[in-house]
Amino acid sequence: MFAMIIFGASGDLTKRKLMPALYSLYKEQRLPEQFVVLGVARTHYTDESFREHIQPEETFGTHLHYLSMDPEQPEGYALLDQRLQALTGEAQPDNLLFYLATPPSLYGVIPQHLKSAGLNRPDTRIIVEKPFGYNLPSAQQLNAVYASVFEERQIYRIDHFLGKETAQNILAMRFANGIFEPLWNRNYIDYVEVTAVENLGIEQRGGYYEGSGALRDMVQNHLIQLVALTAMEPPARFTADLFRNEVVKVYESLTPLTTEDLNEHIVRGQYTAAGAKAGYRDEQNVAADSRTETYIAMKIGIDNWRWNGVPFYIRTGKQMPTKVTEIVVHFREAPHRMFSYPGANTLILRLQPNEGMVLKFGMKQPGSGFNVKQVEMDFTYDRLGGIPVGDAYARLIEDCIQGDPTLFTRSDAVEASWRFFDPVLDYWKEHPEAPLYGYPAGTWGPLESEALMHEHDADWTNPCKNLTHTEEYCEL
Repeated sequence: MFAMIIFGASGDLTKRKLMPALYSLYKEQRLPEQFVVLGVARTHYTDESFREHIQPEETFGTHLHYLSMDPEQPEGYALLDQRLQALTGEAQPDNLLFYLATPPSLYGVIPQHLKSAGLNRPDTRIIVEKPFGYNLPSAQQLNAVYASVFEERQIYRIDHFLGKETAQNILAMRFANGIFEPLWNRNYIDYVEVTAVENLGIEQRGGYYEGSGALRDMVQNHLIQLVALTAMEPPARFTADLFRNEVVKVYESLTPLTTEDLNEHIVRGQYTAAGAKAGYRDEQNVAADSRTETYIAMKIGIDNWRWNGVPFYIRTGKQMPTKVTEIVVHFREAPHRMFSYPGANTLILRLQPNEGMVLKFGMKQPGSGFNVKQVEMDFTYDRLGGIPVGDAYARLIEDCIQGDPTLFTRSDAVEASWRFFDPVLDYWKEHPEAPLYGYPAGTWGPLESEALMHEHDADWTNPCKNLTHTEEYCEL
């Protein structure tokens, strides 16, 4: 029998993301025929009260069970083993999937307790949420802990961005079509934008966010994964190892950041109060003089044959005018301008909301003369006539159940990513006076971030314009 054990089962992630994902798999009969889900947390629930807390459909609820224990204390793991034996009817259940929906402080503790209790069996798998470490040394230490408990094939470091259809479709678009890949290089692409912003603040997560910030929370994992999907070379075959090898090659090709880069090619910001929206420093569990960034924009380069000289501009932020995650590929202009065409071709790959793609190109306007206007050819998944896009967590959990690690991060990728971003964190720590710009909540971030785009005489691609309250932009 298959058993999924969720540590941190009383938390928001379990109720809001994991349980709906599991229920969608259950409805579509994509879970093993015989399965149980065991929630584990400090909060005191019975099986029945846990089911009421989750509020699943009645037919799914009978598969849900709960064990109240402190995951930090080793004595509870023998009880966990006994409960799994009772639920599965097996003397030594092996088909186990542990999901760590816990604070990061427990990521290194739980595996060691599982090992002490003998629960790290050959067919056991474990899913770990981000952030995997908070810098390179901590990531290396965490990797060492996991390597001492599990084999790499058993470890699934999850990034839910890679479970989105459009993220996977970047690969299909590039490698399944003969019209894109020949142009996918420095000869035809001018620059690339990667944006992941949301129109909410930190939402009662001040304690976590103060120790994280936008770089650790979003850039080191989500955004750099999207850069890798956009920039990677085609693997010889589409297998998990070969695919992830190409991802690591991108990380290892990132142009090391110099002191000049740290000063000129990185802009960090923090949202300030605007209208009814509170500023970051007014949020619960946030220091009144906090220097934590809620926005970061960076210009990065990739030193390889395909991308040398093509800048990638990445940004993420809280309290933006809208919620959007997209990659915008800006092609070079035609070498000879015969017509007055307002701009070069662009391809937008949107992960959220309304997942899809948009290709912008020039067409002649009807009538006399040759007036060329930019038009759009767009596709969104909601136009497929009722075919569901699918939930990212559901896709990734199913992949893990089936033992497919393709869309999960490997240990060497984690370390390569931290190796690139560590100098940024070190610089901010050593230079507390480094600029931190305020931006009013509901705007597109610090005005200084626009300067990153000036070498291309361009602006960030914003789905809507809302640059108001300009008099409130300041350095904090």
